[in-house]
Amino acid sequence: MNILFCGDSNAENGILIAILSLLKNSGSEELHIYILTMYTQSFKKKFSPFSKHAADYLKSLLVEQNPKSTLKLMDCTGLFVREPLVANMSTHFTPYAMLRLYADQIPQLPDKILYLDADVIIRRSLVDFYQQDLTETEFVGVLDYWGRFFFHNLHEHKVFDYVNSGVLLLNLPEIRKTNLFVKIRHLLQIRTVPMPDQSALNHFATKKKIAPRRYNEQYKLQSDTVIQHFTTSFRFWPIFHTLTVKPWQVERVHEILKLHEYDDILTQYLDLKDNLVQN
Repeated sequence: MNILFCGDSNAENGILIAILSLLKNSGSEELHIYILTMYTQSFKKKFSPFSKHAADYLKSLLVEQNPKSTLKLMDCTGLFVREPLVANMSTHFTPYAMLRLYADQIPQLPDKILYLDADVIIRRSLVDFYQQDLTETEFVGVLDYWGRFFFHNLHEHKVFDYVNSGVLLLNLPEIRKTNLFVKIRHLLQIRTVPMPDQSALNHFATKKKIAPRRYNEQYKLQSDTVIQHFTTSFRFWPIFHTLTVKPWQVERVHEILKLHEYDDILTQYLDLKDNLVQN
């Protein structure tokens, strides 16, 4: 199974948790993980790339379970410099969130790869989701929990087709064939877009499949959840407000979400997280 993450040093804790959950639910299956990172800065903030030390440590966890598993840290600075998404560099999303849009330019990536945000926890085996047929399909995703109500593809008369970009099963040959990511990168170079990569992805995609909610649960754990995605959500009681709790905020997961489903993984994370930092 091929898995893709993107991020800077701030993503290291989340990717550790995601990998621990993958290991728990993949048995002896080979995992081939790719992490895209870069050296960059926005107009407001400097960023540190995902460290080689952290990548090496994560690789050791994979190999310990299956010696055939691999992890590759890939520097995409050159790609981003040649084609900077300048109109969206100062949004509240980090530039690293848009690195997945360069996957079609990286020949080392396998044709079929599952992209995951760094704030997901895998709860069950991904085999059924991963092994589905992608013939004439650019990607498979799950409807955005909130966006499905507000964003519709009116020029194609489609409703309830607005996909969340945090879990995407990518067919890179088809994406290259349709120039999907090329079109998205061009748009993000010249126009500021709300929720940049996700909105552009939904605007240009013509060959996407919608998967069941259980493969990207963005609101509340369900009995059949396979992937839980800790996104920012809305709450209406006692007053309307947004709520953001990430997996590495273990106390908030317990106290605010009242969630103990992943205590074994989060306890393991707390025991191991210091190993990500080079002494």
